[in-house]
Amino acid sequence: MKHIIKFFINVIPRKYIQLFSHIATKILGLFYIGNKVECPVCSHHYREFLPYGYVTPRPNALCPNCLALERHRLMHLYLKEKTNFFTDNLKVLHVAPEYCFIKRFDELKNLDYITADLESPLAKVKMDVQKIPFPENTFDVIFCNHIMEHVDDVHLSLTELYRVLKPGGWGIIQSPINAKRDVTYEDKSITSPAEREKHFGQKDHLREFGLDYGEQLAKGGFTVVADEYINTLSKETIAKYALLAYDDITIEETIFLVQK
Repeated sequence: MKHIIKFFINVIPRKYIQLFSHIATKILGLFYIGNKVECPVCSHHYREFLPYGYVTPRPNALCPNCLALERHRLMHLYLKEKTNFFTDNLKVLHVAPEYCFIKRFDELKNLDYITADLESPLAKVKMDVQKIPFPENTFDVIFCNHIMEHVDDVHLSLTELYRVLKPGGWGIIQSPINAKRDVTYEDKSITSPAEREKHFGQKDHLREFGLDYGEQLAKGGFTVVADEYINTLSKETIAKYALLAYDDITIEETIFLVQK
């Protein structure tokens, strides 16, 4: 199964995966019926989640029903337990919106929820995060996950997100982090997909963030909180929701909360 999924996500254009993959995974989910794991995003239960990963597929990663990965399930729990996201009236900008969240967040009556992306057919607004078409101080909350490793100019993207966030507003900006790197690695001379995968971990990545990721976010103007929320959860909860990405190099579990 992991080889099949790896093949499809590496060969099929991303927009088609975004549009149609949930149909295929729901069918696959019929073979994973059980009660060992639960997705907190959609509340479906399985004996395990589907494997997922561009290079080395991780076991027990992808919810067949809503396509939530480990980081999405953790973020959903974090939003419910530690933020006002589900309770207060908020204007939200969600850049590169994840399939598992779009419909659920859009249906929340307390949110004025705007999705945006340069290419995704799922987003409401076509937008380059390096040139956001909204006035300053527009949004109470911003989400922009797994985008900073793809953009040409990280600093410009972050300052744009900071500009449109209201004073007192907050956001979550996640990216994969190589725990073996103290400093972010970037080399603009590396342009071929094969070399980018070799150096940055994925063929469409333009850099590999290190343990200085929080410092990179702060350069955009934000106050940054690296919240090790997962360490407050029991082993039973972590196992039940399959929250850990089983990788001894990449850090996925730290929640990077940014504030203005």
